[in-house]
Amino acid sequence: MLALQSAADPGLSRPYPFDTLVAQTQGMIGYWILQALQNALPGRQVIAMVTQTLVSAVDPAFRDPAKFVGQVYERDEAEKLAREHGWTVKPDGEHWRRVVPSPTPRRVVETRLIRRMAREGVVVVCAGGGGVPVIRDERGRLTGVEAVVDKDLTASLLAEALECDAFLSLTDVPRVMRDFGTPRESGIAHTTPHELRALDLPAGSMGPKVEAACRFVEHTGDMAAIGRLDQAERILAGDAGTIVTPNARWPRTGTL
Repeated sequence: MLALQSAADPGLSRPYPFDTLVAQTQGMIGYWILQALQNALPGRQVIAMVTQTLVSAVDPAFRDPAKFVGQVYERDEAEKLAREHGWTVKPDGEHWRRVVPSPTPRRVVETRLIRRMAREGVVVVCAGGGGVPVIRDERGRLTGVEAVVDKDLTASLLAEALECDAFLSLTDVPRVMRDFGTPRESGIAHTTPHELRALDLPAGSMGPKVEAACRFVEHTGDMAAIGRLDQAERILAGDAGTIVTPNARWPRTGTL
């Protein structure tokens, strides 16, 4: 939405790049979450940070943009917009959408600061939208790039760097579903990275969440889970959501 507004703004000589738009959404949505947490947790210190995510300047994603953003179009309209704005567009099912690079996150630049605040008991809202995508130039300076980093992969990377006990990916579905959309559909209560990777999951929805959970478990040996936002406490206790652990005999998560 912000990209479309920026492209149509007659007061701008050129639209704002995606790194700037990600920072803008971090500030806006971070404010909403910050205020909600302050109201829910009186007496706790809460901060919402604009954070940067370091990516590689030679990531293959820059040569083949694949991250869908924005609304859907018919092919003729999409190609017209691509010519007008310099976009790359690709088919998304029956329609066409704009695509931008989605490079692999390497590190959240502000990790040390986030760790310090968390250790002091501060609730930190960070890495919104996957973080502002940045690279280091030939002189080692940070500079923004036109991309969108996957938010689930950034969250998993940050959870690992902070040595978190568990990584929860909270969404609007109760569990990862096996055979989704078929008569055999069923929820997965407890699984392993190996079992999850064997499933054919949509790349644009549940796929990134599953990949993020698998990476965290594989790299740390700790627990990850996917489930509904309003069931977060039950998920952490092991009573809801899809629990992902290194093996099927993992102790109940309530012992964390």
